Amino acid sequence: MQVIEKNKKNMKALVISGGGSNGAFAGGIAEYLIKEKKRNYDLFIGTSSGGLLIPLLSIGETEKIKSIYTSVTQKDIFSISPFKIKKKNGIYKTSINFFNVFCCMILKRQKTFGESGSLRKLIETTITKEDYEKIKNSKREVMVCVANITLNKLEYKSIHDCSYGDFCDWMWVSANLVPFMSLVKKEGNEYGDGGMGDLIPIQQAINQGAKEVDVIVLRPNKITVKSEFVQNGLDLIMKIFHFMLYQIGVNNIMVGQLKSQNHGVAINFYYASRMLTENPLIFDPEQMTSLWQEGFNCAKENNPVCCLINSKPN
Repeated sequence: MQVIEKNKKNMKALVISGGGSNGAFAGGIAEYLIKEKKRNYDLFIGTSSGGLLIPLLSIGETEKIKSIYTSVTQKDIFSISPFKIKKKNGIYKTSINFFNVFCCMILKRQKTFGESGSLRKLIETTITKEDYEKIKNSKREVMVCVANITLNKLEYKSIHDCSYGDFCDWMWVSANLVPFMSLVKKEGNEYGDGGMGDLIPIQQAINQGAKEVDVIVLRPNKITVKSEFVQNGLDLIMKIFHFMLYQIGVNNIMVGQLKSQNHGVAINFYYASRMLTENPLIFDPEQMTSLWQEGFNCAKENNPVCCLINSKPN
């Protein structure tokens, strides 16, 4: 069921990219746009961490989602963590937790290095059935992007097409970066993080009829900082994933800008002010509290990078 009209004039959309724990930075930007700038959106689309933010943002529950993002820990995300994490002088060192990986893949016969069942439980305790009904009754559209690995395609799940339990599942699926997190079997297919194909779903917002899109991108507009050399096997895997996701994001932005030219859509980009974290699968309340405030301040102190299109759609 489509609640908002696709051809509604002046439809405004908020798009939030994936980024793991960096999502706290996006939350800070979104809080400033919604509470301080009074931006009123008809459409909310997110991938991965962005998909976890948008449901409560759509009904103005910024304080509720902020309280979760600034207090979440590794145990709230991973039921079996594939990482060993050490923090010294504010610097994180990660390595593979071979015992947990062995338990997950050999003893439990799972297909991934770790499991994120704790995240599924957190989603259901954070977004209640009452929140779900409030979102549906608000007449706003809320969508998350998931990757159908079995059929090799992207899918966009609307809250208005899902039961409460199903939408909680799709939010969870959207945020599961395999092979570190759970590979979810649902409706006869295997699913994972939507960011593997559409990290920044601008195109989908335009397809839904948006005429103005605010886009929160969890990386800098231009990356100039040289990364450190690889420290171990896990570090190599994370850097490879970072490289691939970065290139997917570049492609998403380029396609979105081209599509906006053909549809007369204005896009406002809110980029991260710096590379936020080395490993976005580290969830530290202290770090995420700092990131949320940094995102709020960044939106307050900087104008967005605008792509204003004057052409009319054909």
